[in-house]
Amino acid sequence: MQLRYTILYVENVAATLAFYEAAFGVKRRMLHESGDYGDLDTGATLLAFSSLALMEKLGKSPARPQPGRPVFEIAFETADVAAAFAHAVAAGAVPVQPPEAMPWGQTTAYVTDPNGFLVEICTPVAPPA
Repeated sequence: MQLRYTILYVENVAATLAFYEAAFGVKRRMLHESGDYGDLDTGATLLAFSSLALMEKLGKSPARPQPGRPVFEIAFETADVAAAFAHAVAAGAVPVQPPEAMPWGQTTAYVTDPNGFLVEICTPVAPPA
């Protein structure tokens, strides 16, 4: 088994793809002609989005994110967290926590996307020796 993609349920797939392209510099891989599904080229595991409307048509009852009570996060690694944080906020991300050095040697910052999903911007973490 291989983790191939993570799918988040959103109101507007095209707008969400455009936000991630602008805020984090990731490339769109595809947007289905229906507008109900699209994904980003984020390496071996894709970040994908499906419309809430499609999920409801398929008999699902998707919940909307609660920014003050996240249950997971998306993380993007970068060498310059401060610059990436500023860029994301300029592109419409909502700041949650500015860049901060962690005791384990990583720098992290947090924003939410326009849908309310928590996004971490961080430096890489070296695995223990």
